[in-house]
Amino acid sequence: MKITRVAAAAVAAVFALTACNSNTSSDGSAKAGGKPQPLNRIEIIAPAAPGSGWDQASRAVQDVLRSGGFAKAPEVKNVPGASGTVALAQVAPQKGKKDLWIASGLAMVSGVINNGTRVTLDDLTPLARLMGEYEVIVTPKNSPYDSVEALFAAIKKDPKSVAIAGGSAGSADHIYIGLLAKHFGVKPADVNYVPYSGGGEATTAVLGGKVQAGISGLSEFSAQIKEGKLKGLLVSSVKPVEGVEFAQTAADVDANLEFQNWRSMMAPNGLDETVTAQYVDTLKKMNASQAWKDTLQKNAWNDNFLAGDEFATWLKEENTRVKGVLDELGLAKN
Repeated sequence: MKITRVAAAAVAAVFALTACNSNTSSDGSAKAGGKPQPLNRIEIIAPAAPGSGWDQASRAVQDVLRSGGFAKAPEVKNVPGASGTVALAQVAPQKGKKDLWIASGLAMVSGVINNGTRVTLDDLTPLARLMGEYEVIVTPKNSPYDSVEALFAAIKKDPKSVAIAGGSAGSADHIYIGLLAKHFGVKPADVNYVPYSGGGEATTAVLGGKVQAGISGLSEFSAQIKEGKLKGLLVSSVKPVEGVEFAQTAADVDANLEFQNWRSMMAPNGLDETVTAQYVDTLKKMNASQAWKDTLQKNAWNDNFLAGDEFATWLKEENTRVKGVLDELGLAKN
């Protein structure tokens, strides 16, 4: 089984934004004669450590919400741990709480399944899928491995001799390593995968020579690759990515190994429908802004925007697909 590239889509939102002292009026309607107004304070929970993909996505949303006038005081708070499920367990019980968003994504979907948590993404309200990002494998600049075939040949010969740093157990990084292992005839469980709570820690481990390779999203390693500090071994796209050099693309190994991580914004359950629509509309406007388009390009993120009910429907399908992958890799507990 594999995770394929997700299709980009958007949902039209029909509710106006509300005015100043709260994000909605007491009866849930828009103030000031329906004139669109920015959101007030929004707290965005980044469910991983600073420097991680979730942290980067959350702060990118924060910056564009503020600079574009979509929200007056967006803030980011890091709550790392267990593939985002620590943050999920904190946010999910806050039913009906306004002005609270949480970054989510493939890693949280897999984290729920991998960790067997009682709370799931069904305990949140899907707002929008924001972007997709290719996975990349890197090695220290003086590494003897010049191809992913050579890397996995060494793993097959002596799994413990090759440590690979990545995100939390069961994360998108872990899933992709498992898929590559299966492709090269290695039992996924035999891979010496070293999980970290964020991409910043994984990067430090690779740069410091504590591991023989690292895997993460493209944006987390691209600067070090460009500066020659790390060697780009593989990118999970079928085509080369602009501005960052890799020894191989997925197509050089097997086009079926094309893979994208994705990240989204969600909110607690129990919100008034008008508030939910307001949040979806804000994210839709943000996605359409030039500032967000520039952010996508800067970070080499793919515009896979999907919002509201369409995102919620896709999310259920994605959960089923990810569970199938984790079952096959022997990682599913839920």
